[in-house]
Amino acid sequence: MEPPSEPRPSTPPRASWRRWLVWLVLVGAGMALLGLLFRAAPWAMRETNDWFYLVWGGLLALVLSAGLMRATRRQALHGLGYAALWVVIVAVLAVGYLYRAELAEAPQRLRMALNTGEPVATGERELRVAQDASGAFVVVGQVNGQRVLFLVDTGASNTVLSPADAQRVGVDMAALRYDQTSETANGLGYGASWTADRLDIGPIRRDRFPMDVNRAPMSASLLGMTFLNTLDSYEVRGGQLILRWKE
Repeated sequence: MEPPSEPRPSTPPRASWRRWLVWLVLVGAGMALLGLLFRAAPWAMRETNDWFYLVWGGLLALVLSAGLMRATRRQALHGLGYAALWVVIVAVLAVGYLYRAELAEAPQRLRMALNTGEPVATGERELRVAQDASGAFVVVGQVNGQRVLFLVDTGASNTVLSPADAQRVGVDMAALRYDQTSETANGLGYGASWTADRLDIGPIRRDRFPMDVNRAPMSASLLGMTFLNTLDSYEVRGGQLILRWKE
């Protein structure tokens, strides 16, 4: 009886010329694409260290990819899968870095989208209000502790309460004198002077704030220039109303 023969060491498969051709084409296309990106990108190579890291990374990629040429089909697929995973990870990190400023504002934008009209603090003494579907800026404030929905109106000289809001706030409607006149889209309007003990728009507080109470019904109260002029600045940018103030 013959002794069992020892297993012969397996020799790694030789890569076919087709696989080497595909590898050369991919490497050439990758280098050409990388060259075009660096020519067009604003972060093109400017320092010697940049070129060193680029060449070092390119040689490493060549060595790793060349090793796949002698692997079996299954090993090559596993290797390509891991390489694709790392490419996705690096791409996600790169996009996150490039758009880090926009991503930092994402929670604020989400709060504004979910809480229409609620002013959102986006900095020290800075509020932002999102534009609604109609293109207007509507902000929730408080008059003497009662919530009031204001339409921001730079064309309104005064801050005006609608009759419904005035009643809810607790204004003595019978004691008002409607001796203030103003031009409106519906003709001449009449209003009565009234002073709120306190007006709050987010953290912005104004004590003994003068307002008008409109005699005719209104769809919303108006936050006019008498309030906006008390701010340090206000502007509209990117579909947002930005309010900045000083104490």
